[in-house]
Amino acid sequence: MSFDASEYGRRVADVYDEAYAHLTADDAVDRLVGLAEGGPVCEFGIGTGRLALPLVQRGLSVAGVEGSPAMVAGLRAKPGGDRITVTVGDFSSVRAPGEFALVLLAFNTIFALPDQAAQVACFRNAAAHLRPGGRFVVETWVPDPGAFRAGTALRPVRVAEDEVLLEAAVLHPAEQRMTTTKLRITGSGVRLLPANHRYAWPAELDLMAQLAGLRREHRWTDWTARPFTDESRQHVSVYRREES
Repeated sequence: MSFDASEYGRRVADVYDEAYAHLTADDAVDRLVGLAEGGPVCEFGIGTGRLALPLVQRGLSVAGVEGSPAMVAGLRAKPGGDRITVTVGDFSSVRAPGEFALVLLAFNTIFALPDQAAQVACFRNAAAHLRPGGRFVVETWVPDPGAFRAGTALRPVRVAEDEVLLEAAVLHPAEQRMTTTKLRITGSGVRLLPANHRYAWPAELDLMAQLAGLRREHRWTDWTARPFTDESRQHVSVYRREES
């Protein structure tokens, strides 16, 4: 089955901002402003602009690549959204015009690509967007197969007075895949938000970077640059293109 880069957004775009309204962007934006060093930014999987719009407000030039026209429409509907150039297509292969100081792939989106080959292609595409010395920043979770029982898991993501967000997942370890569906329960009813993941360990991402001509500069537990340790369940990894 071929990969449809627009599928996730087509299914969730109308409730995406509401479902993830609890996520804060301040620490990420502060860190990204420092890493960009005033240069232009390209966000792969720019979505509805959770990070891109604050970066523009901080004075950076931002472009994006997004697979879903529905998500781009959500970005365009927000103040300042029309100031961001977005190229619609698969961010593992589509080029945005320009050369960038920083390419960003946040919020686990590297795992939305269907297989290892696509993820390797994504790293190469990121490198092709970077000027010499530019950085590719990836934010994602650390795989934890031990958290699954009989290959399945159900966990709360958010519990509030007016909303419960649960995630049901089935692990396919032979292919490093997860089939997941989030259940968003509100006073209006239940909404299913499906997504699939091809997960990879941090060391595997490092090798993808090497294949793309990038070297790892930093790995932190989160956007506040806390050290990455054995206990870390997520990571922010920064890869740099060598100066020419």
